[in-house]
Amino acid sequence: MVKGANVGLASLSENVDAVIVSLGWASPTGEGDADVSVLLLDANGKVRDDADFYFYNHPVAPDGSVQLLGKVPVGEGSEDRIGFDLTAIPAEVDRIVVAASRYEGARFDELEDLRVTLADGSGEDLLRFAVDDPGAVSAFIFGELYRRGDDWKFRAVGQGYASGLAGLATDFGVDIDDDAEAETAAEAQAEAEAQAAAEAAEEGTSTETETETGAEAETGAEAEIGAGAASGAHPAPAAPGESEPPLPAPPPDALPALPSPRPAGDDGKPPKAAARPRTARKKVTLPKAVKKSLAENDSWKGARLFPVSALKSDRDRETRATSVLLSVMAQVPEFGRRLTAAFGAPTGRMETFTEVSLPHGDTPRRPDGIIRVERAGKLWTALVETKTNGNPLRSEQVQAYMDIAARRGYEAVITLSNDVALEGSPLVDVKIDGRRKHKVALRHLSWAEVAHQAQLLIRHEGVGNSAHAWLLQELLHYLQHDNSGCHGFQNMGAAWVPVRKGIEDETLCQGDPRALEVVESWERLVRQVSLGLGGELGQKVLPVQRARRGTDPGARRARMADELCAEGRLRAELRIEGAPGVLAVGADLRTGRLRTSVEIPAPEQGYPLTWAKRLVRRLAEAPADLHVETLVEEGAGPRGTLERLRPEPADLLPRSGARITGFRLTLFKGMGNGRGSAETGFIRSVDDAVQRFHGTVLTHLDPPAVRRPAAVEPAAGG
Repeated sequence: MVKGANVGLASLSENVDAVIVSLGWASPTGEGDADVSVLLLDANGKVRDDADFYFYNHPVAPDGSVQLLGKVPVGEGSEDRIGFDLTAIPAEVDRIVVAASRYEGARFDELEDLRVTLADGSGEDLLRFAVDDPGAVSAFIFGELYRRGDDWKFRAVGQGYASGLAGLATDFGVDIDDDAEAETAAEAQAEAEAQAAAEAAEEGTSTETETETGAEAETGAEAEIGAGAASGAHPAPAAPGESEPPLPAPPPDALPALPSPRPAGDDGKPPKAAARPRTARKKVTLPKAVKKSLAENDSWKGARLFPVSALKSDRDRETRATSVLLSVMAQVPEFGRRLTAAFGAPTGRMETFTEVSLPHGDTPRRPDGIIRVERAGKLWTALVETKTNGNPLRSEQVQAYMDIAARRGYEAVITLSNDVALEGSPLVDVKIDGRRKHKVALRHLSWAEVAHQAQLLIRHEGVGNSAHAWLLQELLHYLQHDNSGCHGFQNMGAAWVPVRKGIEDETLCQGDPRALEVVESWERLVRQVSLGLGGELGQKVLPVQRARRGTDPGARRARMADELCAEGRLRAELRIEGAPGVLAVGADLRTGRLRTSVEIPAPEQGYPLTWAKRLVRRLAEAPADLHVETLVEEGAGPRGTLERLRPEPADLLPRSGARITGFRLTLFKGMGNGRGSAETGFIRSVDDAVQRFHGTVLTHLDPPAVRRPAAVEPAAGG
């Protein structure tokens, strides 16, 4: 599509009741990113109320009509996906604006390959709009969905906002307050009350009243946000021959109207003000106190809802894991929606089944599970095929389920295993009969993704009630138990040992297909490590792909395989939200060492000696064997271990007087030899190295410095 063009969704596919909109971009440095947002607008081009504004602090609609599904690494960048259940969009909503914003002074013209794609319920891409020149703006409207009679259409907008997310939201009628000081104070109060509640729980005292008060304070904290002024905007042109509602463009000096006095409630007190959207990122505070156990000694084990001691065979593990997961999905709506929304499932009543017999030729087939979601009298159904431990998915089995699903009108086949799917590299090869009118989507989930989503909900985002949180906690305990068989990717494959031996003997030649197998296993491992760390932190952790624009995943892996043959090294980078730089991970198969490092830029102001002293002081609790290297404009700067530099930070200053551009912090660790996940295995050693570097180094560093924003341009660009 081109800017200003529009198209009816029904003309592209018959399966558009639920769609996935993906916003994508690439960053030359690997560090650039943006966040998506959605606004539901009425016929006047305004939100009905502040709840119609969905972004990182308000990601899901209660009715499931809108759900921000998060980021996935794609090619040389990432995509942020949004699930829409168009049948659940309220009738008063006339348009849905899909936008994205950058923060800390960053602009969209610093990113590359900006694009928006839309896929139907079967996962088939229907349209694509590439943005050529977004302009020096910090917020950008990619496109919008809008009604025409009973149908939905999509329009490629391509409009920028220099005033950021807050300015964009204000222009569409979202009530935003600008009181950063009150926000900080409210956050501090909420954190203190959370800590007090945790301490009271440990002592066994009742905290019902305090918890209620804390909830009110938290609502007040969310009401305070930092926001910019409204920005002028250019309306997107309508396609020839069709009259479209213009985008709002209030004058720059327009101010939101003051609220009218609120009437008193039945108790004589004015009703509590509704919480306003808060564009500053919500801070999640976890309880610091651990509830004491009543066990007489540490050998006692608490009773579990999902025991694993009786699991003796792979068949037992597959049956138990499927039943446990599907039952929790049906009982915890937030969790069930989180796992199925990305597959095109609507929001509705979910029922799950196991060991169902379905006719297929002379021999009935028994898929491991079935998911059925009902909404407005319509059913969305998916077959589930599960594998545990290192058991691979079998193509002929998945093909049979695809055929059954197509004949019976099911929407998807979901495969679930410890393997991690890679872009452009399907786990199983199946044939799709193009003559069939009904299309079936083949989707894959790894057990690591399931655990990741459970962690995010119970530890960071929250669920509806304590019973749901307990169910998710029991599920997470089950998945992480050694006997469950659901531990995630745990085997580097049959090519791992021969490739390592070939590197040691210098007999591995470029073009050896086994090197490509190892590279694919390495990419799966890096993605799994990202999921695990992101679930623990409650933050986005994504692999960074530094590649030329337009390079496909297969070509990128081929280059990595050639590098592995020539240098004996595997490399990856992780972008961690809030970290001062990209975390680099390297495995040197010749020396048997793992290297984790981060480069942090030098401050814009101050003196080099002050920088060195402050850095060493910030790393007071970091490991003594941490290597610190000074980065200079030309040549190599001084370096040394933290143990040697602590008494003499001045040793970090280059004697030549060269300009310091930053510092590189590095930890080295022995690399496991085994291809599996045992204590001495390679996979375990990589995971431990990343966890150790983040916990002992990155957590002690300052967050990324706020860059000075460029001069605000009067035109919105795009």
